[in-house]
Amino acid sequence: MFKEKFKNLQQMVEEELHRILDVQEKPEIIYEAMRYSVFAGGKRLRPVLCLSACELLGGDLKKALPVACSIELIHTYSLIHDDLPAMDNDDLRRGKPTNHKVFGEAIAILAGDGLLNLGYEVLIRHALENPEDYEKILKAANEIATASGCKGIIGGQVEDILSQNTELTYEELKYIHEHKTAALIEASVCAGAHMAGASEKEVELLREYAGLIGLAFQIKDDILDVIGDEKTLGKKVGSDREKGKFTFVNIFGVEKSQEMVKELTDEAIKILDTFGERAQFLKDLSNYLIERVN
Repeated sequence: MFKEKFKNLQQMVEEELHRILDVQEKPEIIYEAMRYSVFAGGKRLRPVLCLSACELLGGDLKKALPVACSIELIHTYSLIHDDLPAMDNDDLRRGKPTNHKVFGEAIAILAGDGLLNLGYEVLIRHALENPEDYEKILKAANEIATASGCKGIIGGQVEDILSQNTELTYEELKYIHEHKTAALIEASVCAGAHMAGASEKEVELLREYAGLIGLAFQIKDDILDVIGDEKTLGKKVGSDREKGKFTFVNIFGVEKSQEMVKELTDEAIKILDTFGERAQFLKDLSNYLIERVN
C-alpha cells in the first residue's frame, strides 16, 4: 500500500516536471543541462512530502502539484551548485557524472540558476492563474524562498564550507544540517500544509515533525557515507572524510548515529499521532527514510 502510493505520487511529480521542462527554445543547451539533472533519478522526496502534507489536511493535490514541483526544481539547482569544484567538487551524482562534468562549469552554474528561477516562475504563474488560492500559494512560496536562501540552504552551505577540516561541536554541526538539509524538507511539508489552508497550529506541528525527519535524513546520509554501498549510493563512499567534512559519525560513531536516526524518527512520528489515521502514509514515509540505502 505504502509503496504503491509513494510510486503514484512520484509519477504525478515526474509527469508535471516533464511538462514544465518541455521547452523547445534557444539556447537549447541550457534546457538540456537543466533536464539532465532534474531527470537523473531523484526520489522526489521533497515534492512527495509536500503533496502528502496537503492531502493529510484535506487539500487538493492538483493545486499543490506546481508547488511541489517548484521545490524539486530548486532542490536540483542546489545539488548542481553543491557538486561544483568550488563547492563539494563531486564527480558523480546518483551514479551519473555531475552536471559540470558533462556540460562544463559555466553551463552547470547557469543550469542551476535557470532551475532556481524556473522554480519561482512556476510558483508565480500558479498564483496568477489561481487568484482564489493566491494567499495559500504566497504562504507556500514564502516557506520555500526562506528555506532556499541565507536562512536555509545557502547559510548552511556557507557554514559547511567554512568548517571544513575543523572539529565541530554537536550544536555547530546540527546548525549546518538544520539549514543545509532540514530547512527545505521543512518548507516542503509546510508549503503543502499551506496549500490545504492549514491553521497556524497545524503548520507548526508539521514544521516540528519535518525538522526532526530532516535532521534524521542528514544523519542517515552521514552513516551511508561510511558504510553504504557505492553502486547503490551512486557516489563514492568516504567522500566526506576525504573532503575534511565533520559529520555525526565523527562525533558519535556509526552505532550511536543509527540510534539517533531512530529516536528522531520516533519523535517525529509521535507528533503525527495528533492527526490520527490520516497520517499513516507520512508515518510510513518517515520509516522508509530510516531504512533507505541511498
